[in-house]
Amino acid sequence: MAETLTTLKTRRSCRAYKPGHVEEEKINAIVEAGTYAATGMGKQSPIILVVKDQEVRDQLSKLNAAAMGVDFDPFYGAPDVVVVLANKDIPTYIYDGSLVMGNMMNAAQDLGVASCWIHRAKEEFESEEGKAILKKLGIEGSYEGIGNLVLGYAAKPAGDPAPRKADYVYHI
Repeated sequence: MAETLTTLKTRRSCRAYKPGHVEEEKINAIVEAGTYAATGMGKQSPIILVVKDQEVRDQLSKLNAAAMGVDFDPFYGAPDVVVVLANKDIPTYIYDGSLVMGNMMNAAQDLGVASCWIHRAKEEFESEEGKAILKKLGIEGSYEGIGNLVLGYAAKPAGDPAPRKADYVYHI
């Protein structure tokens, strides 16, 4: 348990990445951790897209930037992106997808890989371009983007954690 707590306490969101992709075996392990996230009634509503194609990665970045109303790479130059979508027909889909994202971020930390959850996947895949990506992949159904997990190696060391707020926990 001590190793798990150390991983949880040391994980930080990274916003500056070195060039170069994460090794495939590490990506596979991170994604596998996502598949073991708890899901409501075990229904496994999420799906995971491992984006290896640079053109698709850049297209998603542009869609994300447009949704945010900016003209820069909201993926912070991270070379690898894993997208989580979840089936809106399952009542717990947002929670399910969020747990997948959390498992993958913690697995990445454990493997020495930096990560950051980038929001606006919902908007990306509600766009016509986003829908076309899913169609090209043969993904059909009521999927909503939950998050983009950008992965890579940190360009600088992670900072210290923010202090935990005093009223975080109440014992009853």
